[in-house]
Amino acid sequence: MKRSLPAAGLDIEKALWSQGYHSVVGVDEAGRGPLAGPVVVAGVILNPNTAQYLDVDDSKKVSESRREALFETIISGSISHQIEVLGNIEIDELNILNATLKGMQQVVEALRPIPDYVLIDGNRLPKLSFPAQAVVKGDQKSKSIAAASILAKVTRDTIMQGYAQEYPQWEFSKHKGYPTKRHKELLQQFGPTPIHRKTFRW
Repeated sequence: MKRSLPAAGLDIEKALWSQGYHSVVGVDEAGRGPLAGPVVVAGVILNPNTAQYLDVDDSKKVSESRREALFETIISGSISHQIEVLGNIEIDELNILNATLKGMQQVVEALRPIPDYVLIDGNRLPKLSFPAQAVVKGDQKSKSIAAASILAKVTRDTIMQGYAQEYPQWEFSKHKGYPTKRHKELLQQFGPTPIHRKTFRW
């Protein structure tokens, strides 16, 4: 029988809380790889008193219905959250890495209360005036980052569902803009929409 992996933990956050950091924010993104649509960045400051009861994991491991239910739980149960959306035009202007780093910086700077420590998923940090740590596979190791990954994923999927209504031939509700075989076939058949990233290889 296949064993399920444990959900994202709180070891990183607990270590920081014990050092006197109270507003620890986890930051993650959704949408770096797609050929169309925005990249969405989210940040979440969990409540140290209740975070242990929040059952979250990397958004890629959670079903769509579960992500949507967790979205409301995370928002209502966290101290603060922030979501930033950077569209395809900005991605083409900055490149996807710089657009993502810009979104991360915007999320952290917009949060209230002001964070005193930042946990970023991945291996690159944006320019920040706060103590920060990049955590590789952070959405599997940090509950704050996992919560942010769910907010980012649900927000982006909702945006792409809206585009599916606007551009029905491209079937965005199915592939969400990711470079699937079907998406590439539709691009060959119909060409790009205004939300496709022109600097990405199709």
